Amino acid sequence: MIFSRGTTPRWKDFLGGQFCTARHCRPRHRRLCSTQLAPLTPPELQDLCDAVSTPIGGLDDLELSLDQFGVRLTSSLVTRVIGRCKDEAPTRRLLRFFSWARKHLGSGIEDKDFNYAIEMFAEKKDHTAMDILISDLGKEGRVMDKQTYSVVAEKLVNLGREGEALGLFKNLEKFKCPQDSATVMAIVHALCSKGHAKMAEGVVQHHKSKLEGIEPCIYRCLLYGWSVKEDVKQARRIIKEMKSAGFMPDLFCFNAFLRCLCERNLKRHPSGLVPEALNVMMEMRTYTIVPNSISYNILLSCLGRARRVKESCQILDQMKKAGCSPDWVSYYLVARVLYLSRRFGKGNKIVDEMIEQGLVPEHKFYYDLIGILCGVERVNHALELFERMKSSSLGGYGPVYDVLVPKLCRGGEFCKARELWDEAASKGITLSCSEDLLNPQITEVFKPVRKVEDVKPLSYKVLRSLSLAESICKAFVGAANIPYE
Repeated sequence: MIFSRGTTPRWKDFLGGQFCTARHCRPRHRRLCSTQLAPLTPPELQDLCDAVSTPIGGLDDLELSLDQFGVRLTSSLVTRVIGRCKDEAPTRRLLRFFSWARKHLGSGIEDKDFNYAIEMFAEKKDHTAMDILISDLGKEGRVMDKQTYSVVAEKLVNLGREGEALGLFKNLEKFKCPQDSATVMAIVHALCSKGHAKMAEGVVQHHKSKLEGIEPCIYRCLLYGWSVKEDVKQARRIIKEMKSAGFMPDLFCFNAFLRCLCERNLKRHPSGLVPEALNVMMEMRTYTIVPNSISYNILLSCLGRARRVKESCQILDQMKKAGCSPDWVSYYLVARVLYLSRRFGKGNKIVDEMIEQGLVPEHKFYYDLIGILCGVERVNHALELFERMKSSSLGGYGPVYDVLVPKLCRGGEFCKARELWDEAASKGITLSCSEDLLNPQITEVFKPVRKVEDVKPLSYKVLRSLSLAESICKAFVGAANIPYE
């Protein structure tokens, strides 16, 4: 067992989703815009921002231009410049500016502003700049903030450098940052988010005494980590250990395990996809946990990828009978597999049912389904679905026009394409496709042709017999005095 049995701490329910999202279970990252700017922008601040953000000149030219400023440089001013320029200036120019500021201020750069710069480069995924500043932070004996380590660890793992993230955790004392529950939670959370559950369990085993009060969060992270690896056996082990330690699995835990099970069965045991998933949902009910729409959507997603049309429709019906209201994602997953299997009538009924239920989907619902219908050469059905989208006043019609207009033109339906073009123009929508598509003399209309079978070359024996027959024919014609052509 990872933890010894103890008193169960009070903790909030986790929200359904891909990973732990409760406030007390996730690393508390400081926002990169935490440094408040004054209401009035001083002229020197704007001049510095212009010098850093301009794309003209190299890094040495930047440093020369900065030397010409007669500004009273402060640590907060440096942070404000970086905060204003981080979305415009390249990271190399920001790094050179920060190095220039450090050279002029020396120890005048406060630790919080140094940490802010590290976080900014981590968010920008500039590993080199981040590594340089972390190294300088240790050499100068500065303090690394816990939140800074959380951001750095997460970005390192996302970049595939989980070994460096773990190595930095082991050497946190060099940066005067304690290895407490916050930093342990940060590295475990980062590792498990990308499926490195085994490494995360090693950290947990070495720091059991520092995890009092956050055990449920740790269990959830480990469970999610094994589910990303699609290791059902290990995920089930974590659930059993969680129960033994006195922490009851919640909806998030079972959904994570359900995702792990369905993904594994989709690849290795497709026939067990539905029965094993339903067994997990039955187990959830024994703990008075009611499967929600996310639980069913996990199963519907795998059934759709396996093109299991009949079972997808059955699960949707079973979902309603169980008292779980389908959301727009549920209807999308079923309609998608119906359209892909060319069951257009039933797919339209599913969409109409969703609209009748009063559900307002995101744009992705219509974008993806219209794209599928165009891909299977059912433009008329795509136009009908587009009318449903417009009737819902959802907005965001530009990408749909960009798909339908070229598709209609290449199908030879220039009149309908012109109608859509004019309709988009009347709504103030500028299309990315060219108006030249509407010209039949420019746009090549797709004409399906019958597949021509490949003619196999004649063998030597056949050619020899043909030449022999031709010579006999010539001899016969010559004997009869008939001109041979």
